[in-house]
Amino acid sequence: MKTLLRSAFLLLVPLAGMAQKIVTPGSSDINTDRLKAGKSLYTIYYVKDNNWIKKGTFTNEIILSGDALRFIVDYKDDKDKWYRKRTSVTDAKTLSVRSYKSEGLKNTLDLNFGATVTAKWHYTTGEKDKQVTIKPTGKYVDFNVSEILFTTLPLSAGYKATIPEFYYGTGTSPDSVLSNYIIKDVKSYVQRSPKTGEHESWLVSVLEESSGAYYTYIIDKKDYRIWQREMPVGGGTIEICVNEELDYQPIASKFNKEEALQKLEKGNSVIMGTALARDHSSNNRLQVVNINKAQFAPRGTVVSILPNSPYIEEWKAVNKKIRKGKKLPEVPIDPNVSACIKKTTVYDDKGHFEFTNLMPGEYILITSFGYTHQYSYSYYAGTSSLVHPSGAVLSSSPIYKSANAATGATAEIEEIVTIKNDGDKLEIKLKDTR
Repeated sequence: MKTLLRSAFLLLVPLAGMAQKIVTPGSSDINTDRLKAGKSLYTIYYVKDNNWIKKGTFTNEIILSGDALRFIVDYKDDKDKWYRKRTSVTDAKTLSVRSYKSEGLKNTLDLNFGATVTAKWHYTTGEKDKQVTIKPTGKYVDFNVSEILFTTLPLSAGYKATIPEFYYGTGTSPDSVLSNYIIKDVKSYVQRSPKTGEHESWLVSVLEESSGAYYTYIIDKKDYRIWQREMPVGGGTIEICVNEELDYQPIASKFNKEEALQKLEKGNSVIMGTALARDHSSNNRLQVVNINKAQFAPRGTVVSILPNSPYIEEWKAVNKKIRKGKKLPEVPIDPNVSACIKKTTVYDDKGHFEFTNLMPGEYILITSFGYTHQYSYSYYAGTSSLVHPSGAVLSSSPIYKSANAATGATAEIEEIVTIKNDGDKLEIKLKDTR
C-alpha cells in the first residue's frame, strides 16, 4: 500500500505544478475595485551587511478617469544624479494596457498598444529618433503596473499564479518582450509600521523569469497597500523600498500659518510678564526651609509666545496618548509652527519681559532657565541621654543640627494666557513652583 501511495504522489506532484493558473488582464482573479486613486511615497535603500544607504525615492500615483486608469511611477535620486518617470494607461477594469511612456535624462520612449505595438524613441543626446514595430502574441500585463496588479489578486496562504508581462526598453530585442512574473509563494506576515503599529499582511515571493531575480512584497491584508518591496541588485546588495505612509494623518486639524502670524503682528495688545521660580521643596526625612523662595529668571532669558489653536491642542493630546501607550513614536509638529513662534528676552534682574502687537486670542508662553536652590535643613546628629550613676539610662532625646546647602535647579514653565480685547495690557507671572 505504501508503494502505491508513493507512486501516486509522484505522479500528482508534476501535475500540480502544471496546474498553476495564468492571470492576464480581465482574469476573474483581478479585482480592480481595490485600486483607489491617490499617491504613495517610497524611500529606496541599498542594504548590505545591515548597512542601509538611502538611494532615492519614488512615488506611485493612481489616477482614475472614466474607463481609464493612469499609473505614474516617478523616481528621484537622493543626490539628483538620475531621474526616471513611467506612465501607464490601462483599462480601469481589466488592466489591459493602452499606452506606456518612459522619461529619463537621456531618452523618452512612447509605446502605443493595439494589434501591434509601436515604439517611438526620442533621444535628448542628439541621436536620431527611431520607431520600432513589435508584434507580441497572447495577453500580457504591462510590467509597470504589475505591482498594483498583485494587490488586486485573491492572495491567500500558498496562492500561486503566473502573470505574463510585456517589457521593452533600452537593449531589449523586439522578439523577446514577453516573459513571466511567477508568484511562487504567499505566507501570512505581520508588518510593523513605526507610525501606525502592526498590520496583518501577506509576504509574497515573486520570480521574474527573464532575470531569475526574486522579488519579495509585503502587501496589507486589509487595505492592500504595498508596505515594502525587496529585490537583489547584485554583489550581495538588496534594494528595499519602504512605504512612507503619506496618508498617515493622526491630527485632523490643520495649522494655519497666516492666521497665527497675524495674531502676533496685527494687534494692539501687550503682555507684560515676570518669569520666576518659587521653590518649596520638602523631604520626608529632612526639615527643609528654602532660603531664597523667589528667584527671577536671569537677564537675557528667552521667553517664547505661540498663538494657541485647535491644531496645537490636538497635537499635544495625540502625543500624550502615544506616550501613554509606549508603542509608537510621537507625531512631529507641523514645520510651519516654528515660523509662528515669537521670542523676547528678560530685560532686567527682576525677570521682566514684554510682548507687543498682539491680537485678542489664546497664547502659549514658554520659558526655561536655571537657578540655584538654596536651603537650610535640620538633620539627626545623635542622641542625648540622662544616665544614672549606676549606669542605667533614665531618659534620652534626639539631637538635631542645622546646615545650609545649595543645588542647581531648572525652571520649565508653560502657561496659557488669554487676551480678551484688542488693546488690553495684561500683567502676568510665569511661575515655576517646586
